[in-house]
Amino acid sequence: MTCTKEQIRKLMRYRKTCSLEVAASKAGMSENTARQYFKRGGELLVNKERDYRTRRDPFVAVWDQLQEMLSRDEGLEAKTLMQWLMENYPGQFRQTQLRTLQRRVCQWRVMHGSGKEIFFPQTIQPGIQSQSDYTWCNELNITIAGEPFEHMLFHFMLPYSRWETASIAFTESFQSLTEGYAAAVKELGGVAPEHRTDNLAAAVPVGQHKSFQKRWKDFLGHFSVKPTSNNPYQSNENGSVEKSNDLLKRALDQRLRLRGSRDFASRTAYEEFIQSVVYRRNKERKLRLAEELRLLKELPRRDWSAPQEIFVSVRPWSTVSILRSLYSVPSRLVGAKLRALVYADKVELYFGKNLVQEMKRVKPGELAINYRHLIGHLLRKPGAFKNYQYRDELFPTAVFRKAFDQLEAAGHGDKEYLKILHTAAMEGEQLVETALTLLFELNYLPTEERVKELLVTKQTVPDVAVNMPALSIYDGLLGCSLEGASR
Repeated sequence: MTCTKEQIRKLMRYRKTCSLEVAASKAGMSENTARQYFKRGGELLVNKERDYRTRRDPFVAVWDQLQEMLSRDEGLEAKTLMQWLMENYPGQFRQTQLRTLQRRVCQWRVMHGSGKEIFFPQTIQPGIQSQSDYTWCNELNITIAGEPFEHMLFHFMLPYSRWETASIAFTESFQSLTEGYAAAVKELGGVAPEHRTDNLAAAVPVGQHKSFQKRWKDFLGHFSVKPTSNNPYQSNENGSVEKSNDLLKRALDQRLRLRGSRDFASRTAYEEFIQSVVYRRNKERKLRLAEELRLLKELPRRDWSAPQEIFVSVRPWSTVSILRSLYSVPSRLVGAKLRALVYADKVELYFGKNLVQEMKRVKPGELAINYRHLIGHLLRKPGAFKNYQYRDELFPTAVFRKAFDQLEAAGHGDKEYLKILHTAAMEGEQLVETALTLLFELNYLPTEERVKELLVTKQTVPDVAVNMPALSIYDGLLGCSLEGASR
């Protein structure tokens, strides 16, 4: 037994006035150990390493085989090797020897195994990066009005100050990602120039490393933030928020235990509970947060979800130009001044307070010409179609283009195609496209007359005979019910 210096000092002090047995007891050591220390004058005893085994090595006969197997594949575990030994050497080995084998395998890995991955601790700089992640919270066993509430949290944090915020989410969707990020930076009051996520599909295309979804880049571009992600299956590269996930859920669990109930009257009440826990945790981070706030970039003046307002005039050719994209509008608006609200995916046009048109937003430089806005005027001026600057936009599908090419080859000119396009505007584009496809199969020239013939369908209204019931039946039913009530 090896004792501490304090124990030895007590032994030597009490031995001056007490017997060896009493002094050893007061020093907290056995009498034999005390005798050895006393003989050596209080010097520390040095344990000598044994150069011999206290029991026979049960694996000495098979160890060369096991080493060869480990050399071929270091991934083999001691438990697997023990099962192999018990199968190939029946009766010679038993499961109780597993711990001994595990020590031998561990020793072999240290002495002869290959190098392991090294992790390099990083110095986190303030105001450089923010991180976000999703974490499931079903283990908290939350219920809303008695019903189980399965959910996850979108967790945002700054690695340097550890400032965080969390919001309820149900899927790792682009909408929940953008809404969570926008709400977090709005509460924070600034943005870090870089934001890191893991490889969730809303941010990183599946199977593509270090590439980002265009809409995610566009979203972060609105905040002038650069997107980054950790390498696949390397969660340690997003380690700050990964660890913070566990700490936040542990804090929520502890507060739920203090609360004495995991049931909430509504989702709003549960959200308020989460924010109260996050607020308490953030109170301890004010000093380091102040350092980061001085370095963060300002938020853009306009929210991501807020539309951009632009005032435009409708040109004589019934189009408006919005953010370098051209859109057609009904001809009645020519010359009018309109207010355009440009959203991420759509454009709304207002004349005063009245919504006059809503259309899908296209990329800068692209066209959105709707033939329905122009076809009536082109029928009156068919000659304008030949050299119309945006003529290619007046072929809604490849079927219409094929119809035009056949009419052009047959010498029927542009007017016949414009009539077909007018029919599509009046009767329905899909119906006309189906009629054109049928005419191609029949090897007929797709003229307006033939298209209209196919569109005419005879609808027969079936004769429905309704037999009037005899009212005396109801009188009989009423009489039966009255008779039963009187009884």
